[in-house]
Amino acid sequence: MHDKTLVQLARALDAGEFSSRELTQHLLGRIDRLDGELNSFITVTFDQALAAADAADAIRAKGNAGPLTGLPLALKDIFCTRGVKTSCGSKMLDSFVSPYDATVVEKLRAAGTVSLGKTNMDEFAMGSSNENSHYGPVHNPWDLTAVPGGSSGGSAAAVAAGLVPAAMGTDTGGSIRQPAAFCGITGLKPTYGRVSRYGMIAYASSLDQAGPMARTAEDCALLLSAIAGHDLRDSTFVARGVPDYSGELTAPLSGLKIGLPREYFGDGLDPAVEKATREAIAVFESLGASVREVSLPHTHYAIPAYYVIAPAEASSNLSRFDGVRFGHRCDNPADLIDLYKRSRAEGFGDEVKRRILIGTHTLSEGFFDAYYKKAQQVRRLIRQDFLDAFEEVDVLMGPASPTPAFDLGANKDPVSMYLQDIYTIAVNLAGIPGISVPAGFVGDRPVGLQILGSHFTEARLLNVAHQFQQATDWHRRRPAFAEENA
Repeated sequence: MHDKTLVQLARALDAGEFSSRELTQHLLGRIDRLDGELNSFITVTFDQALAAADAADAIRAKGNAGPLTGLPLALKDIFCTRGVKTSCGSKMLDSFVSPYDATVVEKLRAAGTVSLGKTNMDEFAMGSSNENSHYGPVHNPWDLTAVPGGSSGGSAAAVAAGLVPAAMGTDTGGSIRQPAAFCGITGLKPTYGRVSRYGMIAYASSLDQAGPMARTAEDCALLLSAIAGHDLRDSTFVARGVPDYSGELTAPLSGLKIGLPREYFGDGLDPAVEKATREAIAVFESLGASVREVSLPHTHYAIPAYYVIAPAEASSNLSRFDGVRFGHRCDNPADLIDLYKRSRAEGFGDEVKRRILIGTHTLSEGFFDAYYKKAQQVRRLIRQDFLDAFEEVDVLMGPASPTPAFDLGANKDPVSMYLQDIYTIAVNLAGIPGISVPAGFVGDRPVGLQILGSHFTEARLLNVAHQFQQATDWHRRRPAFAEENA
């Protein structure tokens, strides 16, 4: 059961090959046996999962099952989930049990899915390797000595290892696409405003976006249909109709115009990753697409602009975690100032502190115009680069990451870690959608192809990715870890 996609599992449930309870028990057993080596879950909701599976089986028995009824998945531990610990990978929220559901969780629950638990992540989604978690690093199932990527590394590793067929992640600067690439799965970052952020603990509010992580684009289409849609509780949500993402998957690619940003194929890109990426793009040419080079001239400003804007927003968002309103509270404070200082010093990890300090500095008097305002002006130029490119081509393609997954502990310098997101960060600054799909290997470590589209073109991205997956088998490969422990 664990080697099937969501769509395959749905067909098997419809055919009565097994029940949702049997499927859930099988996957919970795999988590119990295998996750000690991966550390992909923070919380496993055993009892709640079985109760949801039984409810789904009852609905199916009455003939009222929907496309997702009884299908298991996992949630990144950034989504508030009623009655379940929601830690954001931080000591600060280690004891927080949410009293309500995030909109994404609410919609998935209403669709009849079965949540198996909450997955590990970089603390407050700040990281590219999942080594910043209070609960320890996640290991990549393709190579247990490698990182799974971040910040949604737990979700990516759990899907790749066959612990769960799909999971929800979030993407602020590549946190769905980069771990999807490192773990050889498919990950979609929707347009900013396509999926409600209500109940998703905020890192950088103008950049955060929730999205699905699964083995195939077909599965991601199924999930996006469930989580997209209007939500008055999110002021940044864009009120647009939800297309039939699954219904548009089969359109042929003849005539598709693909742009290759020259800035994504320059210095810093591992030659083996470039080779795999170009070979993947050649598949699209064989399917009738045309390829041309384009330019995104302000790409080199993306990382500095991002690391002004995101920490500034984080500084504001994380101010609520002070030991009084929310979060860890130190023991025996001498006074209120001591309470604030020690609670935050004890509750936050080093990377979170680093970004809060940077953000507070850039927002301070005398520096706001020089840093934050200037970064927002650069952001507008980056967005315009994409708009100009999409006047010429339908989609952009390139590597999701400059290297395959690196070894645990290899990137100790924060700036070196930040450079891992060179091809993903600009997408969040512009607010456009992007998807990473498995596209080959460097040794035993996967390579991801990133496909980008203009605002609200998720249906096209999913169609393009699906057609690629119909013509290749990279997404069908399984890590030896998963197969040896079947």
